[in-house]
Amino acid sequence: MKRDALPMLPPTPPEIVSDGAPLFGRYAGRIDRIDWQALEGPHARSWLWRHLHHKRWQYVGIGNEEVFVGVAIVDLGWMCTAFAYAFDRMRGEMVANWRQDGLPGWQGGVSDEPVQGARAWFKGPFARLLLQHGASDEDGEAADGDVLELSVRTRAMKVQVDLSLAEAAPFLLGVGPVTGGVAHATQKSSALPVTGWLNVRGRRFDLSNAVACLDSSNGLLARNTDWRWACAHSAEVGFNLQQGYFGVNENALWLDGQLIPLGAAHFEFNPKRPMAPWRVHTDDGLLDLMFTPEGARQEDRDVWLASSHYVQPVGTFNGTVRASRGAVARQVSGLLGVTEDHRSRW
Repeated sequence: MKRDALPMLPPTPPEIVSDGAPLFGRYAGRIDRIDWQALEGPHARSWLWRHLHHKRWQYVGIGNEEVFVGVAIVDLGWMCTAFAYAFDRMRGEMVANWRQDGLPGWQGGVSDEPVQGARAWFKGPFARLLLQHGASDEDGEAADGDVLELSVRTRAMKVQVDLSLAEAAPFLLGVGPVTGGVAHATQKSSALPVTGWLNVRGRRFDLSNAVACLDSSNGLLARNTDWRWACAHSAEVGFNLQQGYFGVNENALWLDGQLIPLGAAHFEFNPKRPMAPWRVHTDDGLLDLMFTPEGARQEDRDVWLASSHYVQPVGTFNGTVRASRGAVARQVSGLLGVTEDHRSRW
């Protein structure tokens, strides 16, 4: 039987907008900047609408056999928020779960550069978070180097790591329309090597044998947005899946450094029992996995202008993936990652 050729994604365009319209599609590689200023015609909106609906975030997930760390900095346009958590896999315990809100521009922000030149920051009471491209020099300023530095200083936990980009597999750039909004773009990485440490509850975890993944997102989104998400990575195999507001545009598989687009994702789980097993699969038959949660970060917030109903279980995936319909199935066993069920009014 003749094996199917691997699907190939086009290279990332130099700009996210052309002739006034978003360049919808999936691409392989990094983009320097996600800038919606050139939108025209049916894609254009007033300054006020754009200010209220422009959402940017940077999320980093870091994991090894002992611990999983999740960190996010989110700029909602009219406010900013950040969270950081650490889940001790050996004890099955969430050992840190920190969050703060702030004023955009004053206490936090996320740049339009998703990777190269990226800068996301948050400053609040007893809290300092920074994600930036380039390791810091002795004066604390960004120095040369194709790395992302992540620094977290809170009362609950401290993190200091570098994520190496030098030999990373191709990043995914997904650009697509969103119902009730205009467009969204996201950069996703495969497994990134890590050097550094986590301090929490008087214990120090060496993260030098961990891998990380990066989610850099920037879009003009609807007031109400919901999604299901799954992400897991190792040096050999990784994937990113989303079902909800963004369709198939960020669904991808990494096999031995090759980036392969995936079809529509399906999440089978009980929203009332998120710690029960999940099944995630794609309609092209290239991915079929069972997820077993070990623990979860969960939050239900409903304030005057916004709400967030969120659960992000941490656990392992088992099942099969394949590079194409005609390819031999690849077994996946104990692949560390997360799933997520999220509904926001923002």
